Amino acid sequence: MISLLLVAGCGDGPKPDLVIINGPDPETLDPALATGLEDLRVAAALFEGLARNDPVTARPIPGLAESWEMSPDGCTYTFHLRDHLMWSPGDPITAGDVVYSWLRALDPQTASEYAGQLFYLTNGEAYNSGKIKDPGQVGVQALDARTVRVTLNQPTAFFLDLCTFQTLSVVPRKVIEKYREDWLRARPLPTSGPYLLDDWRLNDKIRLVKNPYYWDATNTRSAVIDCLSIGTPNTALNLYQTGGADIIWDRDNIPSELLDLLSQRPDYHTFPFLGTYFLRCNTTRPPFNDARVRKALALTIDKRRLVEKFLRGGEPVADHLVPDGTANYEAPSGLGYDPELARRLLAEAGYPGGRNFPHFSYLFDGASGAGRIHEKIAVELQSMWREQLGIQVELKQMEKRVYLAAQNRLDYDVTRSSWLGDYDDPNTFLDLFRSDNGNNRTGWKNARYDALMNEGNKQVDLSKRARLLHEAETILVHDEAPIIPIFFYAGFNYYNPARIKGIYPNLLDDHPLNNIWKTPDQPKF
Repeated sequence: MISLLLVAGCGDGPKPDLVIINGPDPETLDPALATGLEDLRVAAALFEGLARNDPVTARPIPGLAESWEMSPDGCTYTFHLRDHLMWSPGDPITAGDVVYSWLRALDPQTASEYAGQLFYLTNGEAYNSGKIKDPGQVGVQALDARTVRVTLNQPTAFFLDLCTFQTLSVVPRKVIEKYREDWLRARPLPTSGPYLLDDWRLNDKIRLVKNPYYWDATNTRSAVIDCLSIGTPNTALNLYQTGGADIIWDRDNIPSELLDLLSQRPDYHTFPFLGTYFLRCNTTRPPFNDARVRKALALTIDKRRLVEKFLRGGEPVADHLVPDGTANYEAPSGLGYDPELARRLLAEAGYPGGRNFPHFSYLFDGASGAGRIHEKIAVELQSMWREQLGIQVELKQMEKRVYLAAQNRLDYDVTRSSWLGDYDDPNTFLDLFRSDNGNNRTGWKNARYDALMNEGNKQVDLSKRARLLHEAETILVHDEAPIIPIFFYAGFNYYNPARIKGIYPNLLDDHPLNNIWKTPDQPKF
């Protein structure tokens, strides 16, 4: 299994130019299968798509494609690959490689959780579901070695944003077909991005080395980067403080009890970020198949108390799913905090004062990171629901992989969740809860919601589109409440700005590794 991969590298080798604390071990570096931040960041350094994100704005700019045109109706894109594109061993990257990579992500045998990003292609969803077997009917074709034509079901305002995401990266067909699920073990491993995979040691590090055949290799600033796998905040901070690491990604990787002190330092960086912490309800299980019960749970959560008591990192309380500041959108109001209304709704559902309400469980993931924040929130939720509604909840903690598997099987009652935007558009959040989305994980289906999302995503008028998506989100967070938003994340990086260059705050917290470098040693703070 790829998540258990251990690569024999070249020893310690040269001293790295940059050392980054990336979080826990990645599950996989396969762009079609990667879902966690720790996976996606490294995969993005190895494999590139037709477009990539601008390191400053996180907006789409040319990647393997040097240019593209869109048809007047917005349904056809023609991409032109750069001259002399090469895989890292030196053989050509062609339009056929793009087509193969996209069809592989759509192939149901691949089981990509992000396959839905390609459902906007003509027959993309039908191919993924097995209704269509002929890949030639899918809306991605190689017109010649350097030209890719993409046809969409309808105009899609965020399609170029999708082209920057790792699922649509270009991966090496010959190696994958030869080694199949073990293809990441191949040496040399052909990569299309700015770096090569030199070494991967479990519970230690991933070493990345500059790809000399990358089309923009002259602007790859760091030749050797070590991405450390560290899941304990105290260890991460100690390593950083003693000069063993240059950057810490993610606030979960610093001790929460030191947050007030660390936030006063010039190496603490926070900024608006597209990420939401929320709860999922399993709507296939009684009593959570009743919207009144779900609303009662939501209305008794004092979100401000949670944020002020446990976070203290500038996280705003969330009353809706889509974070404020998302492009071309203003989210609706959610349910708010109203314990009296909650008690009335619970009584209407047949549980006055919590009587006869079945004991249920609240599922959350493991204890590592940020002072066991998920556990602390779980205990507080347990207390709020008991005090305000008279209902009893058992706390159920699982290791992250097991927890995610339970969510996917709908083997839970209520569970903690989070989502980080893949691109700057409300669709990256709202599309999750369409009936057919593999990331829904609530069992909730609503025909009106699906219809609004379908109509909104085909709209080229941004104002009309925003109104349709606003109505859809109202159903999600107010009328039906299969999810309960808790707070919006604040972006976070930890690095010395006098030494580390090329990192820019942006809504996606996306920082291409080839754009980052360290200046010669300077005095510490």
